[in-house]
Amino acid sequence: MSSTKFKKDKEIIADYETQVKEIRNQLVEQFKCLEQHSESRIQLLQDLQEFFRRKAEIELEYSRSLEKLAERFSSKIRSSREHQQFKKDQHLLSSVNCWYLLLNQTRRESRDHATLGDIYTNNVIVRLTQISEDVIRLFKKSKEIGIQMHEELVKVTNELYTVMKTYHMYHTESISAESKLKDAEKQEEKQFSKSGDLNVNLLRHEDRQPRRSSVRKIEKMKEKRQAKYSENKLKCTKARNDYLLNLAATNAVVAKYYIHDVSDMIDCCDLGYHASLARTFRTYLSAEYNLETSRHEGLDIIENAVDNLDSRSDKHKIMDMHNQVFCPPMRFEYLPHMGDEVCQVSAQQPVQTELLMRYHQLQSRLATLKIENEEVRKTLDATMQTLQDMLTVEDFDVSDAFQHSRSTESIKSVASESYMS
Repeated sequence: MSSTKFKKDKEIIADYETQVKEIRNQLVEQFKCLEQHSESRIQLLQDLQEFFRRKAEIELEYSRSLEKLAERFSSKIRSSREHQQFKKDQHLLSSVNCWYLLLNQTRRESRDHATLGDIYTNNVIVRLTQISEDVIRLFKKSKEIGIQMHEELVKVTNELYTVMKTYHMYHTESISAESKLKDAEKQEEKQFSKSGDLNVNLLRHEDRQPRRSSVRKIEKMKEKRQAKYSENKLKCTKARNDYLLNLAATNAVVAKYYIHDVSDMIDCCDLGYHASLARTFRTYLSAEYNLETSRHEGLDIIENAVDNLDSRSDKHKIMDMHNQVFCPPMRFEYLPHMGDEVCQVSAQQPVQTELLMRYHQLQSRLATLKIENEEVRKTLDATMQTLQDMLTVEDFDVSDAFQHSRSTESIKSVASESYMS
């Protein structure tokens, strides 16, 4: 019988430890998943930086080539007789006028491509570098927060394990005490049965005293075992109550983590990423649109992709891709011990007073926490609004950089100052 009991206890503990192990494995895989996505973002940003660095070099090379091309033919025109005659008469053939305008347009394109290269170098790449630093910093911070949340989960599961073991111990003692009490009751019934079968009047005087002494011993033993059983039953009830309350609290903590905290942790990793990346791409789009409007059709495809940058949508995709990692685990179920059919908190005396006291204490604490949380929420809302205002500022329009009434130097200055401000 003892081996069966030990096996039952062992199976209960094994089931619990298996469920806790699965959760811990999930927590480890969550960090790996988030780290993988963070590294992918950093690699993407590095590739974008290298792409725009090379593109800026190409734009500057192209700008210098256009300037040399325009200057080569302009100097040739200035030294020609036709140019002197045209300059004197101020009458240009339409074909010659087109030729002059073509050279002017070439100079203008040279300035525009130089401006474009400067925007890539001093604006777009700087933004991408800052985003990379933010991704690394936010992931580290999110991981620190995640570790704290994971430690809290481990703590509550360990506490649940402890109170469950305590409940098992007291329940075992209660069963043992109940068994001993029943044995004493049987002995008492057996003694009374013997006394009823014998005619007390026929007993000799010298046999009455030992029999009375035996009865008193049995009654005294029964009283002790009754007291022991009542004591163990009370301890078992309290231990079961603690177990059930801890079970509910643990399930609430686990559910909160998987339903809310995981989402918040991903939001922390994503904070500002999509908005900043969108602003960077919009800077690129603004430069390209102003450089060459004939390329709008191709750029519309890119803009459509930029318009579709969405933090929430990405988060859902991550979670859908790794559904097995982020889905909430099964709820912890009440594991009755050795046929114990009580599956709810017992509120009868003598534990009723204690439960009421705990209830009022919790109500008071919850009221205090609610006030504190409201204050924290107000502060958080204000902070988030400030962050949103900073992250959604529309500073990606560089159309002023392409106003040709200004010099190339002033255009570069405007583009750089616009980003720095």
